[in-house]
Amino acid sequence: MGRVSRSARTTRFHALHESGTFVIPNPWDAGSARLLAGLGFKALATTSSGFAWSTGRRDNHVTLDDALAHMRALVAAVDLPVNADFESGFAVSPDGVAANVARAVETGISGLSIEDSTGDPADPLFPRTLAAERIAAARQAIDASGSGVLLVGRSEGFIAGRPELDETLARLVAYADAGADCLYAPGIRTREQIVAVVQAVAPKPVNILVGAPFTTVEDLRALGVRRVSVGGALARAAWGGFLAAARELAEHGTFTALGQAVPFAELDGMFSGEA
Repeated sequence: MGRVSRSARTTRFHALHESGTFVIPNPWDAGSARLLAGLGFKALATTSSGFAWSTGRRDNHVTLDDALAHMRALVAAVDLPVNADFESGFAVSPDGVAANVARAVETGISGLSIEDSTGDPADPLFPRTLAAERIAAARQAIDASGSGVLLVGRSEGFIAGRPELDETLARLVAYADAGADCLYAPGIRTREQIVAVVQAVAPKPVNILVGAPFTTVEDLRALGVRRVSVGGALARAAWGGFLAAARELAEHGTFTALGQAVPFAELDGMFSGEA
């Protein structure tokens, strides 16, 4: 794997955002990335939460170096474009964000998202002006690299305790103006919210997060959504099966849940190709 050049992947990734609607699922390690690639998805995206849990840590508690190593591992595992969940850029200042983005693009990723959350429940979002400056700094770092990496601007209000649509729209427009190629407001889920975001940043594409069964790809396509991701939901689904079986074993000494596991031969066969 990993034989397709980064430039070819990045070109393909930009093309996916030009028309139609595509699903970009979120693996958390090389194995889950390879299985998703085998199912025919056209691009993948990392998940900060899924990766953190796989290392025994909470979301937003991995280091920059860990995140960069994870990006390199996923890029090497598949021939698909990989979009990096780069959290808040692992820095506060625009200069710090730019320096870290410059390191991230060297991993071979085809896309990268920067969010506006601070991690402080009392003041969960960076001021809008500073947040836009951080996006602009990421844009400048990508342009200086000549990599063509697609930049995603994320506004986290709906999952960070500030579910205010007007403010979210203003932020997304500011991020688009600052150079974001794709816009993303995780946590919005009503038809009215989604349409408002799509219209506010048009013609730039919008990513919608689906972590529960509240919609379908066809419905989102009809609303003008270009990209659909699932964040840590696939990782949570995997952990759900694991915990059900482990708890049954620990609490009852029985093995019923293991009967629902994917057969050994099927999994082994999925990994039979050249790595």
